[in-house]
Amino acid sequence: MNSPYTGVKILIVDDEPNILQFLEMGLMYEGFEVQKAPDGMTAVAMAQEFKPHLAILDVMMPGMDGFEVCKLLKKAAPIAIIMLTAKDEVDDRVKGLTLGADDYMSKPFSFEELLARIQARLRNQFPHVMAESVYGPFRLDDRRKEITYEDRVLTLSPTEYELLTYMVVHHGVVQSKSTLLDKVWGYDFGGEENIVEVYIRSLRDKLGDKEHKRIRTLRGAGYRLDLS
Repeated sequence: MNSPYTGVKILIVDDEPNILQFLEMGLMYEGFEVQKAPDGMTAVAMAQEFKPHLAILDVMMPGMDGFEVCKLLKKAAPIAIIMLTAKDEVDDRVKGLTLGADDYMSKPFSFEELLARIQARLRNQFPHVMAESVYGPFRLDDRRKEITYEDRVLTLSPTEYELLTYMVVHHGVVQSKSTLLDKVWGYDFGGEENIVEVYIRSLRDKLGDKEHKRIRTLRGAGYRLDLS
C-alpha cells in the first residue's frame, strides 16, 4: 500500500493486550512503523532505541503510570504524546497536559478519531514527515501549502487552505461553526460565525461542489466533508 505514513514511528503503551493488538493492527495497516510496550518501564527503554515520533500512552498502568512515562519521554527527545484514559476527568487531563501530553482521549474511542488526532499532531510537530498526505481525491502538501483535488491544484487563500486542510484531515466528522472558528481562525477571533459560511461557499465553488455532496451542511450541527 502506498501510505503517507511510511517511516513514521508510533509507540503504543498499554497494559491491556487487546488494546495493544487492536492499535498495532490498525496502525500497521495504515502504514505506520509500530512498536508496543505493556508497561511504563519497558516503554521508556524501548523509546531510546526506537525513537518514535508519537506515543499513544495509557494513563492507568501498574508500576510506572502514564503520567511518569509522559514526563520521561518528553524529557528524553522530541515526541508527540496522546494519552488514553478510562476516566474522562478534568483533573487527569490537566495533569497530563501539564506534564507535556499533546492530546487526550477517553476510552472507549473510535480508531478513526484517533487516526485524525495522530495526523493533526504529526502535522503540527513533525511537518517534515507529514509533508504530503493523501485522503481520497485530496492530496495535501504542507511544504508547498498546496492542495490537489482530483489531480487539479486548487487556488486557495491561506485561510481557505487551513480550513480545507482541517476538514479533509477530520473528514466524516461534523464540525460546528464554533469549532471551525476555534481551530482555523483561533480562539481569540473577534468576528462573526457567519464568516465560516462565506469560506465554505468559496470552497464549494473551487471544488465544483454545486450539490454540496463533498461538503455537506447538517442543519443545526455544522458541516461535514465526505471523501466519497
